[in-house]
Amino acid sequence: MTTTELPFPVRTGTEGVPRIAEGEKQTAKEFTSDQEVRWCPGCGDYAVLKAVQSFLPELGLRRENIVFVSGIGCSSRFPYYLDTYGMHSIHGRAPAIATGIATAREDLSVFVVTGDGDALSIGGNHLIHALRRNVNMTILLFNNRIYGLTKGQYSPTSETGKVTKSTPMGSVDHPFNPVSLALGAEATFVARTIDSDRKHLTSVLAAAAAHRGTSLVEIYQNCPIFNDGAFDAIKNPDTKADAIIPLVHGEQIRFGATLDDGLGHKCLVRDARGGVRVAEVSEAAPEEILVHDAHNPDPTLAFAISRLTDSGYLNQSPIGIFRQVERATYDDQARDQLVTAGEPGDLQALIDGGDVWTVDA
Repeated sequence: MTTTELPFPVRTGTEGVPRIAEGEKQTAKEFTSDQEVRWCPGCGDYAVLKAVQSFLPELGLRRENIVFVSGIGCSSRFPYYLDTYGMHSIHGRAPAIATGIATAREDLSVFVVTGDGDALSIGGNHLIHALRRNVNMTILLFNNRIYGLTKGQYSPTSETGKVTKSTPMGSVDHPFNPVSLALGAEATFVARTIDSDRKHLTSVLAAAAAHRGTSLVEIYQNCPIFNDGAFDAIKNPDTKADAIIPLVHGEQIRFGATLDDGLGHKCLVRDARGGVRVAEVSEAAPEEILVHDAHNPDPTLAFAISRLTDSGYLNQSPIGIFRQVERATYDDQARDQLVTAGEPGDLQALIDGGDVWTVDA
């Protein structure tokens, strides 16, 4: 589907948000608050915070028109450390509060900062409905596969068998895959990145903010105190070439040690059941190697790729933008309905009107 065929005007995620004056420059320092940053030494949140503070000036938006909404958890301290508007809300409800802000105020760029526990446990219902509604907001989901703020219980993304304070004999829960969940809810923008890869993280954030609709970015984030080394395979220089499956729109999905053509020796191909599997490039016909299409309106293949994280390919993970498609947003359509409805009505008349009845004493 081309943009000319869409039954609604195509807009960017920040369209309608007031911008700084032409020629004016902003710096990361201007987006840094005076609050002392309080996370454990070595926490991946530090790297994400720095990346966000450096990325925000590139948007060219006025600081007073940017809002960060968080729930509960270590990551949810984010609004304190940014010199923008923000709200530290309640457990799991950040997407619901952000929906109200985004719908009421088109002139605001709305971000949600949440964690795997906050978003996928008590907040799971709010998350999936924000995704399906396609509200114009950017959700940053920090995934460290543990409850960090409450000191080390297993979370909805902890692997089966995980030994924690709340599962001393190992977790018997089957974990969520946040990317698969988002694709199943038909989110229009779904991506995964890593806290320690500043360049990749920043590029994904820029694409997410530019997208009109709900953008979900899962960020693999290390918790050095309660779940240290959860993502060592994709961070270690000796193993990451074989562990990271990079997704780049329009390019073959290849990874691993490079061959003479400068690309990896492993690739993704379709399997006999309609899913995808890892294969050696030398054993696959050129036409069998999958070419990533993030703009495919059908999320089926993106979902199949996301399942590699949980399908027996230990210590391997697809990283990048899984899906990036256009669909009308909830907040744009709600505001259009208000325009169509015309002038506000009489609230008191609405309260007093309609059917009435008397209850005898």
